[in-house]
Amino acid sequence: MTSTARRVHTVHYPETDHMGEDFLQRAIAEALRPLIARWFKSRRVKAFTGADQFLYWVEGDPTRRVAPDVYVLPKVDPDAVPTSWKLWEVGPPSFALEIVSRDVGKDYEDAPAEYAAMGAKELVLFDPGATARSRTRVRWQVYRRLARRGFVRVAQSSSDRVEVASLGCWLRAIGEGRDARLRLGIGIDGEELFMTEAEAANARADSAEAEVARLRALLAGRG
Repeated sequence: MTSTARRVHTVHYPETDHMGEDFLQRAIAEALRPLIARWFKSRRVKAFTGADQFLYWVEGDPTRRVAPDVYVLPKVDPDAVPTSWKLWEVGPPSFALEIVSRDVGKDYEDAPAEYAAMGAKELVLFDPGATARSRTRVRWQVYRRLARRGFVRVAQSSSDRVEVASLGCWLRAIGEGRDARLRLGIGIDGEELFMTEAEAANARADSAEAEVARLRALLAGRG
């Protein structure tokens, strides 16, 4: 190779911007992510559910990126251990959640445009700071990619729940203030909460205890 050989330019895609989330954002995301992963597993749907990792969508341009609070990549190994994702390799997210932070303008205005550009199928904006008295803020906004219409807002609501087509269930707001969390609602109107792993384990234990008690009573009656 001669001294005039061309150097290969390597593009660096950072794994973090070192900007921390606030407490509530992290708490909501950490509680919701495993719930969505468990929901897909229960339905035998192959998908990766992640949180707060960079998604790059323009090859060669590391400035075009977002780090959703929670996201779903369809048909991706659910047990993958990524540090970031290049969407030209795995495809766009089917679902993304952005929890509105102190920078309300960024989340309300910039997020929909960014997710539209990357090809996302559905985006939910959840604003835990919105109240019944809010004039410019709303608890839920749902953006969805529709045929012939593109990526558009299809719903906004101040209720406690919103239907999410890409998940096949509802998102429900539970608790207030620092205790606010998001759960999955199932059924026609999302009234039933999809159980966490701990709740499911407790339910199995209660069922086993009830069965033991039933058998003991049956044996005692025969005695």
